[in-house]
Formats: sequence, structure tokens, C-alpha cells
Amino acid sequence: MFKFKSTMTTQFKLQTLLVSITLLGTGFAATAQENIPYQTPPQSILALADVVRAPAVSMDSKKQMMLLSYRNTFKSLAELNQSELRLAGLRINPVTNISSTVNYLNNLQLRKVAGGKEQQVKGLPSMPLISNLSWSPDEKKIAFTHTTDKGVELWYIDVQTAQAKRLTTANLNANFDNPFIWFKDSDNLLIKVLPKNRPALLDASKDLPTGPIISNANGSAAQNRTFPDLLKNRNDELNFENIATSELHKVNLQGQSKLWKKADMYGADSFSPDGKLLLLTTIQKPFSYIVPASRFPQKTVVTDLTGKPIKTVNETPLNENMPKGFSAVREGKRNLSWRADKPASLSYVVALDGGDPAKKAEFRDEVFLWDAPFDQAPTSLVKTQQRFASLIWGNDTLAIVTDNWYDTRNEKTYFFNPSNPAEKARIVFDRNTQDIYTHPGRFETRRNDFDRKVLAIEDNQVYLIGAGHSKQGQFPFIDRMNVQSLEKQRLYQSSYTDKIETILSIEDAKKGDVLVQLQSKTDYPNYYFRNLQSQQLSAITQFQNPYEGLKNVSKEVIKYQRKDGVQLSGTLYLPAGYDKSKKEKLPLLIWAYPAEYKDKNSAGQSTHNPNAFTAPNYGSFIYWATRGYAVLDDAAFPIIGEGKTEPNDNFIPQLVDNAEAAIDAVDALGYIDRKKVAVGGHSYGAFMTANLLTHSNLFACGIARSGAYNRTLTPFGFQSEQRNYWETPEVYTKMSPFMNADKMKTPLLLVHGEADNNPGTFTLQTERYFQALKGLGAPARMVILPKESHGYAARENILHLLWEQDQFLEKCLKK
Repeated sequence: MFKFKSTMTTQFKLQTLLVSITLLGTGFAATAQENIPYQTPPQSILALADVVRAPAVSMDSKKQMMLLSYRNTFKSLAELNQSELRLAGLRINPVTNISSTVNYLNNLQLRKVAGGKEQQVKGLPSMPLISNLSWSPDEKKIAFTHTTDKGVELWYIDVQTAQAKRLTTANLNANFDNPFIWFKDSDNLLIKVLPKNRPALLDASKDLPTGPIISNANGSAAQNRTFPDLLKNRNDELNFENIATSELHKVNLQGQSKLWKKADMYGADSFSPDGKLLLLTTIQKPFSYIVPASRFPQKTVVTDLTGKPIKTVNETPLNENMPKGFSAVREGKRNLSWRADKPASLSYVVALDGGDPAKKAEFRDEVFLWDAPFDQAPTSLVKTQQRFASLIWGNDTLAIVTDNWYDTRNEKTYFFNPSNPAEKARIVFDRNTQDIYTHPGRFETRRNDFDRKVLAIEDNQVYLIGAGHSKQGQFPFIDRMNVQSLEKQRLYQSSYTDKIETILSIEDAKKGDVLVQLQSKTDYPNYYFRNLQSQQLSAITQFQNPYEGLKNVSKEVIKYQRKDGVQLSGTLYLPAGYDKSKKEKLPLLIWAYPAEYKDKNSAGQSTHNPNAFTAPNYGSFIYWATRGYAVLDDAAFPIIGEGKTEPNDNFIPQLVDNAEAAIDAVDALGYIDRKKVAVGGHSYGAFMTANLLTHSNLFACGIARSGAYNRTLTPFGFQSEQRNYWETPEVYTKMSPFMNADKMKTPLLLVHGEADNNPGTFTLQTERYFQALKGLGAPARMVILPKESHGYAARENILHLLWEQDQFLEKCLKK
């Protein structure tokens, strides 16, 4: 449901909401509540938090022109206070008909990639709220939407003149993401428009019910995660149908629009590579109260360029009952999409095991090809031993398919011949997905004549671009592979030890031109062309470091061992000017997030790089290096379950061992007072924090943000746990801080967004955990941030959060 409020009244209520449920436990204040307005953190933190961010960069495929897009560092509280409708997993503004969580751009500039001055795009709307940027197929125009106070408009930019023009009134329906796609001719767009006779949304908050809400269980297992924002009643169903319904119109660059297809609940749409057909999906009934819109019934048809249906190519029923496990999929056609290297052919995947990982099967999935006009039976192309993961089209004789299996963390990559299904697919890679040191890299793709990404093939050779993580450090690379022999030749490997060179794409393999990005701990990531033959670098961008306050902070990656021999690592920050020889004892802050592994070798591998640009955000402790703290950021917290043992079977002991190893490692360097150590985390990191304070005496305090603390409220799995509560109640109970609240005696700052939209981490989790802690006499403080979801966005809330954390840490670790 939604309500409309005045700005002045709402602003008062937002501030009141924040402080009226800011509760304090024993040892922090004499009262249970504090009525305080929004605060800001100390200047050293504020200067780092309140910066102007560099623009995002988007280049055309020929790397001739680039678009620079700018946005504010934070949203405002007023932006979060917009009207909001929460239906079927969606959060939308019912007035403007676009997602209420969009991060808008506020300016656009164009520039030649080869150099020159940025050119301001002329004619942009005043106070622009820009989203949904899309280059045209000929890359001479860029379309975008602008959100007004009444709705969403369509605009486009002529790249040559840098002139923007409005094409429609505020009548687009952007409730399902991008409301337009380009026609192949680059002169027309297909848009989703709100019907003129659209009924008003229902607000039943004051209406008397006409009957109860009834749901039935028919005896079939439906083990779904705890999805947020689901439909709850008949009014929600009617409102969902309302916001999902659009007409399809065709609009040209002169702004002339005509009806292309009558109103329906349109979902995904995509033109065939030759631009002559459209793949169009509509949402069907019945709706569901236990799964989001993505699992509602769907119907997919292929139409011609007038909207006339040619063939119904898929009908998907309501998907409420899924087999258990992360390798489970629904039955029927899935991953239906156009083949990128053919004019109009569809590919799709069908499960051969009924989508059930528990069933034994020689092959799990089968990939099919279906050529237009779809009057002949589809052709089977290849079968995969494990669950289908991805497909890269190349040419008539080469394509790449990848499968994987969650329980074993195995991934297989195959070459296959799409023109000869009888030819056996060849395994190219057979690897552990968590073994980053042996990762072969990703296959390079290029844009073909259809403006689709396909495998880059030259003289029977393909290319791989790898991140290059190893025990010795990170050294990205480019390999060339012979398609027949599978032999690889290393064409280039970065040798920087004071920078990170990220290889983005191969622009011209014969000339040796590649696009890269270079960064160091104090140099902002910038784009360059590198020539592999001459090794010459040509700068494209020159973005400056906005975090000068961290320039002299010490930064290093430390590596250490857990007591069972597992290798661990983290990035250690020390205050600017800290004398490592005198070794003044500092308080230590540890920020972490647990990760599950199936083997110790993979768990001990590290992606930490001391040369990564230091860019703090509200989600880390790095700010506090300017406040006299040592900070161990992104400390490794692996949870390992080898063989048939699941990681969570020994979650608590491993959690404590990880923490102890981290403290021991920094203490061994002589930098810290180990009696003044704090731990913090967000989401699953908050869950980790609460457990560490409950089951160890290692910490003086902790900060837990937007976590889940009672696992019985997520009974059909959480994070990487596939088992349900009734299969392993002891694991759920032991891992739940709520169930062990009587053991928690360490000061804890609990923070949560008032409108958390993440499965499992409902705001109620923090509220009930705090009630338990308060009732049992534990020292705790709870801060609920108004209007925030799982990730925080408003400037007022984020700056207050940083103030809360600073006050809490100063009290617990310094006073």
C-alpha cells in the first residue's frame, strides 16, 4: 500500500522515526531513547565521504566516441521519501511509473576517445533525472529516459552534434526496467506506454475487508526463500496488473508515435539480429503470493515488424514449486534468446533431469536451436553433463557452452560445432570455480555485423583475458588458443608491482591494440590504449583522486595462517605518519564477510592487491584510519566444508578461528592493543559480527548492519545453505545469534534500514534481536535508518551512520 505525504510533515516524521526507535542498552545512556536530529561525522571522515564522484564512461564499439555520465554521490532523504508501491518483488513509484530505487544521472558529456575537450550535451532537461542509457545500433545516437514529477519521458542525443531532444511526453511505463528498445534502422524505437484509459490504483487502507485472505497448500513441496514485497491480497493483484500493463508504440526521431500493439502485461522484448522479428514476452495469470513476478506465468511469441504474431515459442506456468538446491531449475524451455551470429534463430535449454539435482542423470541439460519461421522441429545442439551456465556464439563451426554444479563447485567449458550436432563436444576447461589461481580467463568477444557480441576468432585462434591472480600477486594476461590443438600462447602479461592493469578488451589483435585500465593505491582508475608490440600507453582519461585525505595512509596486504593451516589475508591500513618502528599500540577495527568453500586450497587463495585504488564508502572501516585506528579491511573469513561435510556444520568454530588468526597477525606486527579490537560487517557480515561477540571474548565491541539473526525465520535456506530447517535444526539454531542472546555481553551497535528489501534480512530481524538483548541485559544500541533498504543511499542517513559508528567506537575503544 502507499500514501501521499507533504514534504514538511514527512521530514519531521522521518527525523522522529529515526530517534524514537534509537534504543540504548545498559552502559551507554541512562534512558532507553534519544531524541536527536541527524548528525554528521568528524571532519576527517566527512571530507572523505562527501566527495564529488568521477563520471562513468561508456564507449562506442569502435572506440571513437565516449559518453561521460555524472551523478550525485548520495541520494537525498527527500528522494527516498517518494511515493512507493511494493508489489510482487518490485518497488516502484506509482506516480512516475519507474523503480523507486533508480540511481539517476544528472549530467551527460561527450568526448572523442582519441582526445579533446569534453563537450556538454546541449538541450538536456532542467534538473535532469536520467536513466536507461542506450546507444543506437549505428552508434550515432544515444537514447535515455528522464523522470519528471509526473512520469517518464523518452529523449535521445545526436552524438555528432551533442544535441538532446525529447521524443515523448511523460507517458512511458518503466516499472519493468528499460521501457524502450531500438529498431535495427536506428531511426525508430519501440516503447512501452501507459494506456490512456488506465484505471486509478486502489488504496484499500481505509476500506472494510469483504472477506478473509486464503492460501492453499496442495501437498506439493514449495521450498522458497523468504522473498520480500510479495502480493498479499486481491487489491495487490489488481494493482500489479495495473502497473504491469502497457501499450507498445513505435516512435521515430521526429517524435511521431503510433500504436504498435494493444495493451498487455509486456515483459522482456528483443529484436532478432537481422532486426526483422521481435521476441516478446507477456506476463500471464494466475499471480502468486509466495514468489515474485519473475516466476509468474509467461507467454513468449515471435512477431513481425508490424506486431503480427508469427509463432508462440514458449509458455511457462506459474513456478511456485522448485526442487531443492542451488542447481535446481524449472522444467520446460529456459534461457530463450536469439543466436547472435545468425539472422533469426532461437536457442533455448531444457532440463533432462526434471530440474531436480537429486535425480541421477548422465546429462543434466540439452541445448536446442530453432530457426525462423519456426515451422520445423528444433534441433538438438549439445548436452551438458552439469547444469547449463552460459553460451557464447562464434561462427558456423564453433560455439562455447559452459556448465557447472554447485555442490562440487565444478565448471566445464566445451567447444562444440553448431552445424554438426553429431560431432562430440570437446572439454576445454574442467576446473574448480573457487580456484582463482588457475582461472584460464574469459573468452574475448567482438561486435559482429548484427551488432551482437560473438566469439573473437582469427585464423582458427581465440583469445582469453585473465585477471592473473597467483601466490606471487596479480598479473593480468592475454592468451591465444588454437581451436584444434587447444594449445595456448601467452601474448602479454602485465608486470606491474606498483599498479594494477586491468585488461578490458582487445581492439585490434593483429596490431596488438588493447583497452586497459590502470590504477594504484593513490591513482584513480583511468583508461588507456596499450600497444602490445611497442608497449606504448596512450591515456584516454585523467580522472583525479578525490580522496586526498587517505594519500599518506599506510596500506599493505598481510598474509597469515589459521591454526588449521588455512592461508588467510586482509588489507591493513595504518594512520598517516604512524611510526612502525616505535609501534604505538592502536585500537584495531576488522571488517569482514564470511565466504563458503569446499576445499582448503581454494579458501586460502587471495585476491587482495595492495595497489587497488583506495576508495572508501559507507560500507567499510577505512575512514577510521584518519581517526587513529588500525583497520584490517576485507579480512578473509572462509568457512570450509570438505567432501560431504557442509561449511555450516562447523560455522562457529571456524568463524572464531578466523577472527583469532586476524588479531594474532596484526598483534604480531606490534601495532595494536589486542584488548581494543572491534569487528563489523553488513548483511551476512552483521550475522558474523553478532556470532563472534556471542561465542568469543576476542572483541571489545561490534557493529552489525542489516543482518539476519534468527535463522528459523529463513527456514528454507540462507546464504549458501541449501538444507532446510527441518533437515538440520541444530545448525540453524546454533548459528542463530537470537537463539544465543543470553550469551552476548559485549557492546553491539545494531543498524538497519527501515525498508530492507533483501530476502531474509527483514528489519524485524534487528528489532527482535535488540529486544532480546535488551531484555537479557546486554549493552546494545539500535539505529533504524528511515526509508533505507538493504543498501543505504540517502546522504542524511549515511552521514549520521558514520557519526553513530564513530561515537560508538570512541566510547568503546578509546574512552
